Amino acid sequence: MKRSLKWLAIAAALLLVAALATRGIKARQQKQALAAVPVAEAVLELSPGDLVIARRIALTRSLPVSGGLKAVHSAMVKAKVAAELQTLTVREGDAVSAGQVIGRLDVTELDWRLRQAEQTAAAARAQRDIARRTLENNRALVAQGFISATALETSIANEAAAAANLQAATAAAELMRKARGDAVLTAPIAGIVAQRLVQPGERVPVDARIVEIVDLSRLELEAAVAPEDVVQVRVGQGARLAVDGLAEPVEARVARINPSAQAGSRAVTVYLALQGHPALRQGLFARGHIALAQQSALAVPVSAVRIDQAQPYVLALVDGRVVHRTVTLGARGEALFDGRRESAVAVEAGITDGATLLRAKAGRVPDGAKARLIGSPASNASAAIMAQAAASATR
Repeated sequence: MKRSLKWLAIAAALLLVAALATRGIKARQQKQALAAVPVAEAVLELSPGDLVIARRIALTRSLPVSGGLKAVHSAMVKAKVAAELQTLTVREGDAVSAGQVIGRLDVTELDWRLRQAEQTAAAARAQRDIARRTLENNRALVAQGFISATALETSIANEAAAAANLQAATAAAELMRKARGDAVLTAPIAGIVAQRLVQPGERVPVDARIVEIVDLSRLELEAAVAPEDVVQVRVGQGARLAVDGLAEPVEARVARINPSAQAGSRAVTVYLALQGHPALRQGLFARGHIALAQQSALAVPVSAVRIDQAQPYVLALVDGRVVHRTVTLGARGEALFDGRRESAVAVEAGITDGATLLRAKAGRVPDGAKARLIGSPASNASAAIMAQAAASATR
């Protein structure tokens, strides 16, 4: 009986081992079957705005410039006499016209000085009249022989001195009259008040600054250019500037070139006249490029060139996949892409005319990644990109 139980236990163990082995073989077969099923490859979806076509176009060589905007015409209203500021009717942001009265200085002291000068002139006129009558009388007496010629000469000298004193007193009175007129503050140019530096009730000395007026109808960019670059700049050359606060670039042209270099830096100041824009203000910072010359070249936007590796490269869309292409870069400048002017660079080697490239906003994409174009074209340029990308994907 014991021997039968022993054989039954052995048989049960063998059956259990066989079941486990069969289960392991089936699990291995299922795993191998799953491994044999191909995993779907991720596809990068691109919009027309993510792509640009490299073309042989007119590349405008340019010179980068930057600086602050400054009004061509500005004026500082100063006190021409020492007095107390009585009234000031304008504040920052107020528009004024040329000759407009904007304030007055207290004229009480000036009135008394003018009266004093006028009285001094009246006294000098009376002395001149007395000297003139004395001279006429002495001339008659000399003719009759009652006085000597020496006495007549003395009368002539006294009359001349009295006339000179009258002229001096009259000039002093006129100066005081002008000083009283200078107490009226007027705007020398039309423009907008930029600074109000004194408040009514303050006593101001001569040449004290009271109000600054700026004419915003003509603004210039003062840019410092290196001496080795200024030789390429000519009066009349065009420029495009990006101004702080403005979404769209502003057109400008080279108006003047300073004949002297700055001490220390040896840079030369170039003045660029900007086209009028209601949002422009004096003191805003602007940066841009002066167009120096044009050349035909295979060019791509600077945003399409990647520099995170040892050599610059671009991401090209070839046969539905993204391919890294190392490129040799040439001159930099500006060119039109999709109807918009952008910073561009010439490509001397690495790609061909008509290559479809990814812009920087597409992000980092591994070499060989599969990609496809989605979305509807919003322009003729986008339609061309979609057509070329589709052709590349089906080749």
